[in-house]
Amino acid sequence: MEIRIQGVSKYYFSEGKTIKALDNVDLTIPANQIFTLLGPSGCGKTTLLRCIVGLETPDTGEIRIGDEVVWSKEKNISIPPEKRGLGMVFQTYAIWPHMNVFDNVAYPLQVRNVPKDTIRQRVEKTLRFVQLEGFEKRPATKLSGGQQQRVALARALVAEPKVILFDEPLSNLDAKLREETRKELKIFLGKLKITAVYVTHDRIEALALSDSIAIMRAGQIIEVGSPQKIYFDADHQFVADFIGRANLVKATVRAQEGGYTIVDSGLGTIACQHRDIPVGSEATLCIRPEFIRIIKGEGDGGKNVVNGHVESLVFVGEAYEADIRVGNERLLAKIDPDANLKEDDPVSFSLAPAHCLLVSI
Repeated sequence: MEIRIQGVSKYYFSEGKTIKALDNVDLTIPANQIFTLLGPSGCGKTTLLRCIVGLETPDTGEIRIGDEVVWSKEKNISIPPEKRGLGMVFQTYAIWPHMNVFDNVAYPLQVRNVPKDTIRQRVEKTLRFVQLEGFEKRPATKLSGGQQQRVALARALVAEPKVILFDEPLSNLDAKLREETRKELKIFLGKLKITAVYVTHDRIEALALSDSIAIMRAGQIIEVGSPQKIYFDADHQFVADFIGRANLVKATVRAQEGGYTIVDSGLGTIACQHRDIPVGSEATLCIRPEFIRIIKGEGDGGKNVVNGHVESLVFVGEAYEADIRVGNERLLAKIDPDANLKEDDPVSFSLAPAHCLLVSI
């Protein structure tokens, strides 16, 4: 079910100051997708999620879920959370410690006075779906972190919501369990084929789970796109830098020729993938570390060939992370662990234009 957000603002007042948690947000969340709100702490992503659910009241704008307006300042509409047909998984899971797994999952149906036989059937069906069949009588808080996360997911799903929302549900898990649970969640949501809105500040989580990502900063939507678009072809420097490790080099557009945008930079003259930027304009050249393929020794100085030297090397298991000094620029590169390189060695690398991205400052 599609969610449409139009002109939504939310203000808080603290110590005589007005804080814009949300600043005139316009956003369409497509039906039957995993849509992630990604951004740094304090950017407004959780506030936006809570406005969709109805746990926060916006100051302006309108929120529509499917064909129903659930909140509108202008139309004086405010549908309470329990009548919006949504499910939610909280960061803390919010599992009742005095209840077993069955009762935790059954609770949303019990408060709706659903018949007991129907409750039993739907709880059993949902627990099978999240692979917790046979755990019905277990104390919920005695389960592992990953199992508790699945109990919270089952409780959100048992009422068969139109939309399910997640507020950083994996942040309390250790790194390995978070990775495993992320894969399970992707499979579960793929099978459900419902709209899922997911909030996180973890870029890996966003890239791995999402069909679409909205990057937020200071209460505004900066950019929306697929994980591949956001990572490889961002339009803004903030987005390119936030979504992954990036080398950012100041550049000036020199020419548009041969289907490429040519720039002058601290790396020399570089041909980049085409951008409609006027000649003479300043921009930022973004190069991902994984696309800097290091060769020992100096290169021939051909097109997009850059010479430098190894400034530092750090072994991180699957690779070395190297700082490569090129004039006044220092670039992060990933180097194969069996590379025969040491600090101060001269090196060169060739940059494919497709991997040289120009973003707005």
